[in-house]
Amino acid sequence: MSIPTQTSSGARIVGAGSHASDGPGPYVMAASTLEGDHVYSSDNEEIGKIKEIMLDVQQGRIVYAVMSSGGFLGIGDKLLALPWPALALDAQRKCFVLNVTAARVKDAPGFDKDHWPAMADVGWATTLHDYYGVRTQWQDDPAEPPEAGGVKL
Repeated sequence: MSIPTQTSSGARIVGAGSHASDGPGPYVMAASTLEGDHVYSSDNEEIGKIKEIMLDVQQGRIVYAVMSSGGFLGIGDKLLALPWPALALDAQRKCFVLNVTAARVKDAPGFDKDHWPAMADVGWATTLHDYYGVRTQWQDDPAEPPEAGGVKL
């Protein structure tokens, strides 16, 4: 499967079902309908499921999808914050495709359910976006630079 290049700060939509339809989707969807969706790597391996959608409340945009990977019945899961632009929604298969291989995901920075990172931290966000090879929101919107002590996403 070929992943289109990043053209905006949002997730790309691919697949035959990406045409406009009656009702919601695939361009406007409830976040709750995306939770539990499978995530595949760029080499087509299932790598996890969407657990949470993280919003920048002030800017009104999705920043990360938190993916649960590994474990059994929610025990021992590794959580990974995936920058939203690193994902493509495959409307035909009703899943997400991450822009990196499964081997790269295995080495990705993650966290457990009791120790979430400070997602508004500029250093953390920059490192994460660099790992997945996507630009941060403030790189795409120079009028919205990071604030001291946190990211103005």
